[in-house]
Amino acid sequence: MAGGNPLSYRPTPRTTPTRYRDRARYDRQTVHRILDEALICHLGYLNAGDPVVLPTTHARLGETLYLHGSTGGGPMLAARSAPDGLPVCVTATLVDGLVLARAAMHHSVNFRSVVVRGDARVVDDPAEKRRALAALLDHVRPGRAADCRAPDPRELAATGVLALDLAEVSAKARSGGPADDPEDTALPHWAGVVPLSLTAGAPLPADDLDPAIPLPAYLR
Repeated sequence: MAGGNPLSYRPTPRTTPTRYRDRARYDRQTVHRILDEALICHLGYLNAGDPVVLPTTHARLGETLYLHGSTGGGPMLAARSAPDGLPVCVTATLVDGLVLARAAMHHSVNFRSVVVRGDARVVDDPAEKRRALAALLDHVRPGRAADCRAPDPRELAATGVLALDLAEVSAKARSGGPADDPEDTALPHWAGVVPLSLTAGAPLPADDLDPAIPLPAYLR
């Protein structure tokens, strides 16, 4: 951001937590890593005055976050009617573990999350739209965009993409074990962390896949 630290985003009142401020992160490396690892995000916006939060896929190219949608979907229609961009809040979260404490009050979750605030615009430029759609495919699995049929004009017309500049951004994370009160440590209850991770299973070929087609290297 102009006049700021090029390695970090500048905190704003909307990106400063009211609780656990020590968990907030603003460095670009942390923000980018979380956005790139998360497979889905949640898009929040106002639709005719009503709050709506929708899950969708996303991809980051540099300092722009692209969000997938349908041209007839609510976010795209709302963005079309917002000449200065659609005010949105986008969140992405990774859950790393369940934190089990001796006291009910101190149970928690280890997590990494990102919140992005800003005005989203509809991507109309054909070249930018194709780049964004390719990035969305490669975000699901790197290398996939070059290993499938590209969208035809009808499919491009039916697919919507929103672009959101990464300007007003913050990350937040919790790690480590439970924070029991000293007087509770002698209680006869198990305490600790149950690690969680998202792992891929063995690829399952489509029922109608030609057996002669080998498994791509990026899926091995």
